[in-house]
Amino acid sequence: MQSLSLYAFFHINICFSSIEVEQRKEVIRKCYWPLLRLARKLVLPIGIELTGYTLESIAEIDSSWVDELRNLINEGVCEFIGSGYSQIIGPLVPAQVNIKNLSIGNDIYKKILGTHPTVALVNEQAYSSGLIRHYLDAGYRAIVMEWDNPARSNPEWDPDWRYYPQYACDQHGNRIALIWNNSISFQKFQRYSHNEIELNEYLKYLATHFSDTRRVFPLYGNDVEIFDFRPGRFQTEAFLGDMSEWARIENLFKKLADDSRFELIFPSDVLKMLKHANGGNSLHLESSECPTPVKKQGKYNITRWAVTGRDDLRINTTCWRIYNALGKKSQASMNDWKELCYLWSSDFRTHITRKRWEAYCKRLKAFEKKFKSKKTEPPPSDFSHSNELQSPSLNTGKIDQQGKYLTIETDSIRIRLNCRRGLAIDSLWFKNVSQNPLIGTLPHGYYDDISLGADFYSGHLIFETPGKPKVTDLNPVKPLVYDTDDGASIVVSVRVPTIMGDVHKLYSISKKKSEVKLSYQLDWDDIPIGSLRLGHITLIPSSFDRHSLFYRSHNGGMQPETFPLKDPFDHGSTVSFLVSGASAVGMTEKNIEIGDNGLFLSLRVDKAAEAPIGMLTYRIAKDNYFYRLALSISEMDDTSRLKSPCEMINPTILSLTLFSEAFNVKRG
Repeated sequence: MQSLSLYAFFHINICFSSIEVEQRKEVIRKCYWPLLRLARKLVLPIGIELTGYTLESIAEIDSSWVDELRNLINEGVCEFIGSGYSQIIGPLVPAQVNIKNLSIGNDIYKKILGTHPTVALVNEQAYSSGLIRHYLDAGYRAIVMEWDNPARSNPEWDPDWRYYPQYACDQHGNRIALIWNNSISFQKFQRYSHNEIELNEYLKYLATHFSDTRRVFPLYGNDVEIFDFRPGRFQTEAFLGDMSEWARIENLFKKLADDSRFELIFPSDVLKMLKHANGGNSLHLESSECPTPVKKQGKYNITRWAVTGRDDLRINTTCWRIYNALGKKSQASMNDWKELCYLWSSDFRTHITRKRWEAYCKRLKAFEKKFKSKKTEPPPSDFSHSNELQSPSLNTGKIDQQGKYLTIETDSIRIRLNCRRGLAIDSLWFKNVSQNPLIGTLPHGYYDDISLGADFYSGHLIFETPGKPKVTDLNPVKPLVYDTDDGASIVVSVRVPTIMGDVHKLYSISKKKSEVKLSYQLDWDDIPIGSLRLGHITLIPSSFDRHSLFYRSHNGGMQPETFPLKDPFDHGSTVSFLVSGASAVGMTEKNIEIGDNGLFLSLRVDKAAEAPIGMLTYRIAKDNYFYRLALSISEMDDTSRLKSPCEMINPTILSLTLFSEAFNVKRG
């Protein structure tokens, strides 16, 4: 007889982005209590997950709800699933913040519920392999992560693996048991609950997962706040009908309990199947195409919490400044770390209401002021020079200008800049490791492929917004060249006028070290909704071994993750007219390396100045390839909002230092 074991867990989040604080009592009454009553009435073996912050908040509003949750857990009716103190996006924050978030969450779980969960939900299903070590160290034996997107990026996986527990592995010998969530499944559950599909239709969907052998399958694994309540995120939210959605959910569970083809089990019971023939495989959920997989359809990718929203860039940068200040404080209190975890919550970075946004900004500013953390800015003199061409006054180093090209050479660096293209890098040599330029410009016609029939520059800026021509800094300029006051570097500075405002651009070429620093300052009133990527690095294909190309960076872990390049991908490709990017690298230790097994470039950024994410593109063109890195400080999606000065944390400053000891070439 065909059968299917079903498991469900419900994600409770009092900090839900579009729910006002004064609505929380209503949410507890309409959403949280019905869940517990349903579990009590039907003795449902369900999982319930919530953050430490949510648990503390509910306890303050309605302690009887917490008492009932504790009773259900102790009686074995429900099982508790952890996630940390705050719903932070692990691949976008420093490893130390991830560690503190899990530790503080566990302390609160123990204090309020008297339990230490052993299964964790990956927050927002935003995963990186660097997180595995954190979960293990925090005492978790399993994580819950979505199947759909990792499977899409790993087409060699057996489709039957979705029905059994597996192991998620990192690149350093660590692994943790893996319980699958399924986006299509929980969206089907939501559609049934919202009366968009009928019960028989929903049961037919579940029946498509039957097999002659036992399988386990996730019935539900998402929000609770959408049943008998509408957060108001979208105009397309389902109509709240006359029949209670919790009543529909109850009818479903009763039907499943009475149907011998189905069995309801706890999420942790899935782990009993690790030794099944199709279970217990060691899998890498990450890939070069998608280093940080996220739940649901393509619009839900890691850029959503990094550089979109009302002003994700600004608040993330501020959190980085606070983090740096906390690290320098000899005795930072647990409350300090708790506050930083709260401020780094995902919910302030998506569909947050204006009222909550303004309250959040005040709280963030106050906490930053407590540590007197300041924005890292280029010295004012760096960008204050006249834009007229001047003769250099250099103590060491060579300078030569022939036509449109300005060439500067030191003992270890040779760089040729294109003065007709906003000082884009035409060629950059690191003389101590290679006689060939490693990055630069690939001219129109370089590829025998019309889809790559363009000029591909390095060290430039591109801003794109719907319905308007793109804005770049590839305009003719007259550079100013001079020595730094200490004589350690040669500086090339320009001002590039654009329709958005001036772009100030500065190269600092070290005379003794093998490094180049590129800094931007944008004299723009604001960044409109759109995509702003800058500091592009285009590799010279002939200088690298195509068969061993890779990139390496940190995505919330203590150790870096390495991604060999196989199939073509583009993190910056548009998902739709509304969503401008597909994936990204968190760069949570502020650096990224690209190259091959013998030679690679190391790029480092100052996240406390601006907190960009990395986007890579790899394409194959017959017997050649195209490989490029860009740093994004703004992308577009359904959470993006027009910003005004009163909404911005730092309304007058839009500057960033992209390369600090950048292009530092090392032997692999």
